Amino acid sequence: MPLHVPPAPAPALRSVLTALGSPTAVREAGSAALRSAQEPAVPDLPLPVHVLDRITPEGITATRLAGWRFLIRCGDQAVAAAETMLTPDGWTFSHFFEGPYVTSTERALRQAEAMSQPYQPRLLSMPSLYMLTLWLHGDLSDDGSTGHPAATDLLVPLAPAPPGIAAHLPHRVADLLPVLTHRVAPIRLMGSPA
Repeated sequence: MPLHVPPAPAPALRSVLTALGSPTAVREAGSAALRSAQEPAVPDLPLPVHVLDRITPEGITATRLAGWRFLIRCGDQAVAAAETMLTPDGWTFSHFFEGPYVTSTERALRQAEAMSQPYQPRLLSMPSLYMLTLWLHGDLSDDGSTGHPAATDLLVPLAPAPPGIAAHLPHRVADLLPVLTHRVAPIRLMGSPA
């Protein structure tokens, strides 16, 4: 089934295109692959980036939209990513980067394309665990900027994943949240009140 990629806000896309057209922005990018690209760099597959700020003991999650991430392709290969963020003046380009999450995101998207059920892809960042997942959201009518992980949605941890969590193995939110809740729970010291 094809993935239903939500359209990025037009100002976010324009800001990335402007940055790609700026020799200064590309030269100062933290991406050697982008600086040395021989083919034109094109933004592709915009994904909303949501941040999971907390997981309660009941497993209820609170997420917020933090930005939009575009894979930057040169030819048929993703060589970098561009991050945008929302400011009081609207969507603006933040930075270019490369690294394992670029190739891992591309791999997870290919895996998701091969699934039989349609999904809306998003990225879900869990800063307290140093973890990034491809969030496969089942409600295709969402615009990508709102919502929280439903129990039947899938999370695909991207590499590098935290110890004990397999990268690129899809997990239902209902199955993975209890594991994550346990990992972010505060550790009680011996003798401390319960």
